[in-house]
Amino acid sequence: MSDFPFPGLNLALATPFDAQGQIDFKRLEQNIERHLAAGVRGFVISSGTGMHVYLSQEESRQLVERSAKLINGRAKLIVQTSALMQDEVVERTRHAKGCGADGVMVLPPFFEGPTSDDEIVAFYAGVAKGGLPIIGYNVPQVVGVAITPGLLGKLSAIPEFCGVKDSSGDFAAQASLVRTGLGVMNGADPLALYALYAGVGGLIWGGANFAPRSCVALVEAAAAKRWEDAREIWRTLEPSMSLIWAGDYVKTVYAAADLMGYGAGVPRRPLSGLAPERLDALRAALAPVKAREAA
Repeated sequence: MSDFPFPGLNLALATPFDAQGQIDFKRLEQNIERHLAAGVRGFVISSGTGMHVYLSQEESRQLVERSAKLINGRAKLIVQTSALMQDEVVERTRHAKGCGADGVMVLPPFFEGPTSDDEIVAFYAGVAKGGLPIIGYNVPQVVGVAITPGLLGKLSAIPEFCGVKDSSGDFAAQASLVRTGLGVMNGADPLALYALYAGVGGLIWGGANFAPRSCVALVEAAAAKRWEDAREIWRTLEPSMSLIWAGDYVKTVYAAADLMGYGAGVPRRPLSGLAPERLDALRAALAPVKAREAA
């Protein structure tokens, strides 16, 4: 989609925490600058990888304000504004707009929320009052609501609704969304190369926290249709991207970022650090990535 507003790589930035479990704004600045230097031109703040549901509304506001000020127009800025109450989603979206965000990512109603297409469309139409382009968030294995091709068509009739991030991990389902010709972004790390080949509009990628240069290179090769180059880069990335998706996603991304020098501390409670017995497998998967990132 040549007119899609968030093409290429959009990094789902890990929110850094200090030893006391508070947001580490100094490290936030360091990581944003390093990712910009690596070529990242899109950020998603307070994403799932950024532990959105474990931030208070005030913490999320501070995170958005500081991130927007740091990025300062040097990259696209998407903010997750998901909440249980629609009015709060609108409030968070208006705040993001006031900070200079380019768009928002919003989960469908969740935790025993409505599941009919009409109710979900009404929800997103209400969110549109926040005044920013909206990316829906398809993660049915967690939310219990699947954005199907038919529902995507109805949602895309809302002027502010620009597409859906698909984190289902089901490539056949994602391909059916892509075939609609509407806005689709891949959010499943192990599918990145295949999603690019299928024609997604962009990616929201948590694994890019620990391999930004390689992920940028992959996206650039795909955009230029240099598929042999893209496949070669993917051979390096695939073991680690499959490993983080296999379980304990947030814990594993934080651990990988630390091992690769993009540390964000330990995930906030109730999560903890990655179990020691999983670190050896992670180190092995990251070895070729480390060599490529340092090249």
